[in-house]
Amino acid sequence: MARRPDAAPRRGGPRRPAGDTPAPAGGKAAPAGGPAARRDIASDPDLVLLGEFGRAHGLAGEVRVKSYTGDPEAIGRYGVLTGADGRAVEILSLRPATGIPDILIARVKGVSGRTGAESLNRLALYAPRERLGAPEDEDEFLTADLVGLAVHDRDGSRVGTVRAVPNYGGGDLLDIVSTAGASALLPFTRAFVPEVDIAGRRLTIDPPEDLFAPARPEPDTDPD
Repeated sequence: MARRPDAAPRRGGPRRPAGDTPAPAGGKAAPAGGPAARRDIASDPDLVLLGEFGRAHGLAGEVRVKSYTGDPEAIGRYGVLTGADGRAVEILSLRPATGIPDILIARVKGVSGRTGAESLNRLALYAPRERLGAPEDEDEFLTADLVGLAVHDRDGSRVGTVRAVPNYGGGDLLDIVSTAGASALLPFTRAFVPEVDIAGRRLTIDPPEDLFAPARPEPDTDPD
């Protein structure tokens, strides 16, 4: 879960990650389909985006996966997942990738070589919403629900898209990619994010004016 407090919590404050206690998984994912199936899955309100496969890792069939769950390894605890193309995906094991908290190395049922792992690249992974615990109050949101939301300013203008919801110990952040391709981190608080419309797939922010301004160069302190 991602929580939206009135103000940014102190560094090291509590966070309730999504996926600690998933509901029991049941049933099988839908069979593979074509482009129409991909569109239906991506827009299905009963499915939640949990992550996306990346490039193959090594020669033994392992593959990188970017997790959108609050606890990255929770993506492996929801049973059989549904790929964006409709295929059933069962993650057999996960281990962290070096130095990147939300990137994991996965072993997938039925994938035993590099070619099979490469075929998973860019495949989005979904789980039935019923398997995820419901938020307990109006300021708690499934982390995966926030990823992909359109970001608008107070005037209603589209300014970007939520790419991820990281937390480095000081509270949840929105990693926003602007319409021009710049990126920035915004604290996920009521002050900066006054409106969240999950059903409408958008949120409203009240950011500082320099949110997407390029970083200032470091002053030259080297002696002549």
